[in-house]
Amino acid sequence: MAVPVTAPAEQARQVSARHFVRLKLRVMANNFRGQGWRVALFLVGSLIGLWFAVGAFFGLAAPGLIGDDKYALMIAAFAGGLTVLGWLLLPLVFFGVDETLDPARFALLPLSRRTLVTGLFAAALVSVPAIAVLLALSGLVVTAGVFGGWSAALVSAVGVVCGLLLCVAGARAVTSAFASMLRSRRVRDLAAVLLAVVAALLGPLQIAGLAAIQDTNWDRLGGLATVIGWTPLGAPWTAGIDVAQGRAWAAPVKLLITVATIVALLAWWSRSLESAMVGAATAGPARARPRLTGGVVAQLFPRAAGWLRRDRFGALVAREARYWWRDARRRANLITIAVVGLFVPVMVNFGGFTFDSEQGFSAAGNSSPVLVSLSMLFVGLLAAVTLANQFGFDGSAYAANVVAGVPGRLELRARITAFSLYVLPMLAVVAVVIAIVIGEPTWIGFMAGALVATYGAGLAVNSFVSVLGAYSLPETSNPFAMNSGAGVVKGMLTLLAMVATGALATPMVLAAALLGDAWLWLGLPLGVAYGVGAALLGAYLAGDVLDRRQPELLALVTPRR
Repeated sequence: MAVPVTAPAEQARQVSARHFVRLKLRVMANNFRGQGWRVALFLVGSLIGLWFAVGAFFGLAAPGLIGDDKYALMIAAFAGGLTVLGWLLLPLVFFGVDETLDPARFALLPLSRRTLVTGLFAAALVSVPAIAVLLALSGLVVTAGVFGGWSAALVSAVGVVCGLLLCVAGARAVTSAFASMLRSRRVRDLAAVLLAVVAALLGPLQIAGLAAIQDTNWDRLGGLATVIGWTPLGAPWTAGIDVAQGRAWAAPVKLLITVATIVALLAWWSRSLESAMVGAATAGPARARPRLTGGVVAQLFPRAAGWLRRDRFGALVAREARYWWRDARRRANLITIAVVGLFVPVMVNFGGFTFDSEQGFSAAGNSSPVLVSLSMLFVGLLAAVTLANQFGFDGSAYAANVVAGVPGRLELRARITAFSLYVLPMLAVVAVVIAIVIGEPTWIGFMAGALVATYGAGLAVNSFVSVLGAYSLPETSNPFAMNSGAGVVKGMLTLLAMVATGALATPMVLAAALLGDAWLWLGLPLGVAYGVGAALLGAYLAGDVLDRRQPELLALVTPRR
């Protein structure tokens, strides 16, 4: 019997969130297959997360375990608020987000926006960080249960779950929004300003916290904790404590604030998710293309690299310079260097702020050449560690260099030069700004020398790390995305590179301590000589290793489909 053409053969099953969770688990299993080192790193990361989670659990449960609820609300508000801020900011500046399920892969499937958002959101909850946060913040349930019984414990458990949903939704919404902006070169400056403002807000909070601790005015901290408890940062974590302390009316209001914030974040994420699926961002009307001047080859060299000779080295530098300016993933790292490079020295050198009710905040005046050199060491170290996976940015495109037979020493020197075209001006600005802020303009020279010395030592270390410890990055337009387990790899490689760079840069700190006032004048020439020499020596030695490992390196940085 013939079946009519218009008759449906079978009722299509509706896609739900569990399908996305199963898909993520299957993709993760496929990525781990045949990759023993990836499985080992995933287990190491899980154990580290479990260790921190257990420690945080007992810390948050301490008020209940010792039977003193005086600081229960304060601990819940501050710990929960810092957790939410960490989920919002750390993916932007360090860890990234797990992009096992790339939204762009679903662009051609007939899925509604609600189905896609809920599915990806559910899949994002299946991760080691999410489980670790859930375990750590569960200590608040113990505290609430001890002081308020089962009802307070139940409310606290609901608040902890809502807080976890808030953290994950915030991380996804913020990274997706910034990824959409960074895909458009016309708004990269806006993204940099927003990141700088967000990072700058942490400074006053830390200064206020340090001043309050120095004054031992716990009532002031208690009032601040109460205010934070009524914001999305602390509302989910303090709801159970409110029930335990007799303010049951506040719990549903705070949970409602949390749920409304989660809904708003998911709506924000859904709007930026569409542009992530098509891999483009609206850039406005197109400008008229400027008339080309000079030869065709000259147009391939950006202005910053216009002084280079038109040879193989110059071509490699010009290519890398354009990549660092146009690639959203690399540009996000440059933004991180610019923001943290100014933020960290200010906090290190002004950690001794005091507060006076009449004069406000004032510096304790504890800055010294040795302390400033230490803070400069961290900035130079951070700038260089960006190259720890420089070949991972290329991915399979690195095959062109392998086929062309580019010598390893030439390759590394060109990459270092192109990256330094952007970083060295940033380091100079950091030295000038910090010297002016602390009121010591004569310190600019040795500060710049310490920065260049540490940066050069970091380039030498990361030249080896990038060749021996490279890993692939997901093929996605989100510059903050990481493959499953790659966050652990990035963290371990970064820690290794930072320790090794710190060891190589130690002589400069010792020189600052031993030379005394002479360091103010000798710091710049000694630092520049040390940094340039270390970078060239590192590129020379690591280049030989690169020549022997080009095929293996290409296999490591090529994403697995």
